[in-house]
Amino acid sequence: MNNYIFYLIIIIPVAGFIVERYLEFLNSKMWSDTLPEKLKGICDDEAYRKSQLYDKENKRLSLWSSAFNLFVILIMIIFGGFALVDNLARDLSINLILIALIFFGIIGFASDLINIPFSFYDNFVIEKQYGFNTMTLRTFITDHLKSWLIAIIVGAPVLGLITWFYYMTGSNFWLYAWILITAFSIFINLFYSELIVPLFNKQVPLKEGPLRTQIETFAEKNGFRLKNIYVIDGSKRSTKANAYFSGFGPRKRIVLFDTLQKELSDEEIVAVLAHEIGHYKKKHVLQSIALSVAVTGFMLLLFSLVVSNPSLSQALGSENPSFHLGLIVFGILYSPLSLLIGMGANYYSRRNEFEADRFVKETFRPEILASALKKLSVKNLSNMMPHPAYVFFHYSHPPLLKRLEKLES
Repeated sequence: MNNYIFYLIIIIPVAGFIVERYLEFLNSKMWSDTLPEKLKGICDDEAYRKSQLYDKENKRLSLWSSAFNLFVILIMIIFGGFALVDNLARDLSINLILIALIFFGIIGFASDLINIPFSFYDNFVIEKQYGFNTMTLRTFITDHLKSWLIAIIVGAPVLGLITWFYYMTGSNFWLYAWILITAFSIFINLFYSELIVPLFNKQVPLKEGPLRTQIETFAEKNGFRLKNIYVIDGSKRSTKANAYFSGFGPRKRIVLFDTLQKELSDEEIVAVLAHEIGHYKKKHVLQSIALSVAVTGFMLLLFSLVVSNPSLSQALGSENPSFHLGLIVFGILYSPLSLLIGMGANYYSRRNEFEADRFVKETFRPEILASALKKLSVKNLSNMMPHPAYVFFHYSHPPLLKRLEKLES
């Protein structure tokens, strides 16, 4: 049995790597030497050429980072690396919960260290070359240190509690873990902008003026109670423009990147936020949370059915059955199902994006949103001609041309 699992946890990552490379190959076949007729009026030849080069640079980096990570995972599986880390954790403690925390701490820290060079190259070579990166080396380093701190302060207690549930309740642990993760997710949704964001960025209330007045007028007109509108210093790291909503109920807030105000007119910003308000009015936010909770519960239930099987730990070269080794193996075995669930979730998300765009058509001016989408796609060097298969597998938002087609029809 453990030999069967051993081969599966090797085949699955390799198959996933091959599928991803094939999808990227299909995407690359969509590019052309001349500006496609569909993009005329959206971007010029130079912008199109630049977006192709940017995409190729990112895909090349993705190939190298994915290949290296796959190599490390295979080495860890084939030569008993996970079992070695497990033994090290057992040498440091006899407490089963601490053993799991030490194990995941070592794995998580090593994984982050391995990927730092790729992240550095992405930010300080590719992003800088194409005029996006504004991050300093100090910010890059402190971001990682803060992320590690959050993992220790927040992640470790949650993981420790889940592990404790397992050793105290056995196969029923999934229910307690599900309740904990659900409560934690809701808490983070409510307080993310107040507790996590300030560690990385400054947020200030949007000043009184024409933009704030237009946003509040639109929100009030459409029965959307909104008082919290903030501007975040996104330019601290990138010139890319963005905006997002966080929280829900009375704690919801709009957060605008300062770069967005430089790229779009006030009307275009209102149109972008009207789209986000559409998500709330159509109950997409609550539906997405409910879907995420259901998927998490399903995953934990499946995990509870196999976690106690010693074959999982034995497949990684350890004769000591444990929660943490079982979780590693399950994570790999679950990945094909996770891919299928993710494809379904992406389809659902793309449908919701069309609905939110339709809300803008009904309540604002669709041509203004179309103008904003074009500007942001060109500015961010987005791939405006992705392959349908790549979209089906990965896109949570419809491609630009599909959105424009719906908005302008």
